[in-house]
Amino acid sequence: MLISSGFVLLMIACILAYAFYKKIGSEDERTKQISLNSAFILLCVVILCDMIFPKEYMWQIFFLYKYSFAILAAGIYLAVRYKKDFLS
Repeated sequence: MLISSGFVLLMIACILAYAFYKKIGSEDERTKQISLNSAFILLCVVILCDMIFPKEYMWQIFFLYKYSFAILAAGIYLAVRYKKDFLS
């Protein structure tokens, strides 16, 4: 149950991040900053999850959730920046 829900969360996060990365468009001086900020948020969430999740008990499942949450956070950041910068 945990593995299947984690995999579904990972797939949704990947689709969200990829879709908004493509919607933002090719890299120029403005979109490069957005991409770097989303990568920074991804890194911060990975580090935060490394501090929170256990390292011994069921670490493979938490490894899946760690990257699911990180990619989801980066995708949400891209969605917010897309709405703020490109739709308004």
